Amino acid sequence: MKIEIEDTIGQYERCFALAEEKRADNFRFEMMGPFERMWNAIGVPLRSPAPGGYDVVMAADMLGYLPLSDSERGLRALEEIKRMRALDTVRRTLNDCMLLVEKAGLQIEAVALKFGLYLANPDKLKLQKGYCGFGGIPGFVQVSIFPNEYNKPRLPAIVAHEFNHNLRFSHAAWNHGNVTVGDYLVIEGLAECFAEELYGSERLGPWVEEARKGGGDFERSVSVFGEALGVKGFAEVAGYMFGDEIAREQGYAPVGLPPFAGYAVGYAAVRSFLKRTGVGIAEASILGTEEIIRESGFFAL
Repeated sequence: MKIEIEDTIGQYERCFALAEEKRADNFRFEMMGPFERMWNAIGVPLRSPAPGGYDVVMAADMLGYLPLSDSERGLRALEEIKRMRALDTVRRTLNDCMLLVEKAGLQIEAVALKFGLYLANPDKLKLQKGYCGFGGIPGFVQVSIFPNEYNKPRLPAIVAHEFNHNLRFSHAAWNHGNVTVGDYLVIEGLAECFAEELYGSERLGPWVEEARKGGGDFERSVSVFGEALGVKGFAEVAGYMFGDEIAREQGYAPVGLPPFAGYAVGYAAVRSFLKRTGVGIAEASILGTEEIIRESGFFAL
């Protein structure tokens, strides 16, 4: 499969050089145009048919991308991205991911994988330590980052995490209305274990710190999830996965959980499955939710 990495550094530099009122259209069509099929798949137009309506600029803001008006911080972050040779790291990471998947005899259902590295809004992504990603549509991966000492060494792990979503969704359908807590736990747990297989646990993100620390709070989260595995529908599931603080920010009902509780519990459950069964992480990435949860022995079912 061909890997195509967008020159987002050059794109941002050209965008920030424009008058502020011209940046939105530049972002829509030059920067996000190559990802139009991805955005369309999740119901986001590049430009809203109604003035001021929901479109890719608004969606990017909601996802925690840096505002286009913030050129001062943006240009500063771009210089750090250049210094850390981030796009070279991305290419090496994607090649590592492809090799692991190909060794397992698997593939992503796409002719090419298009990758974009974007600037994150560190004010919106405080809990995420200034970085995040999306890889839910096979053939497309986006990562946003505002470089700092925490997230710079973890860039390969988040790229690998999002790559794993491409693999998972090449073999397992996503249904927004029917996704269960169990499904989402497995999706995120597989992605973190895939990243761990390649880059080690020390490069995993803040979303699994609760699992790595353990203790009473984590055990309580496990208990809550054990009773909610069949809860269905993204709006209901999101409150469990993201935790109360993010759920409130995004308009979902809080259920009494810490940040990223679902990611932490999912990671621990999938790790348990891998250890108990000896199945490789690439092969596990295409197995059904029920099998992984059952064979993990993690929940009292």
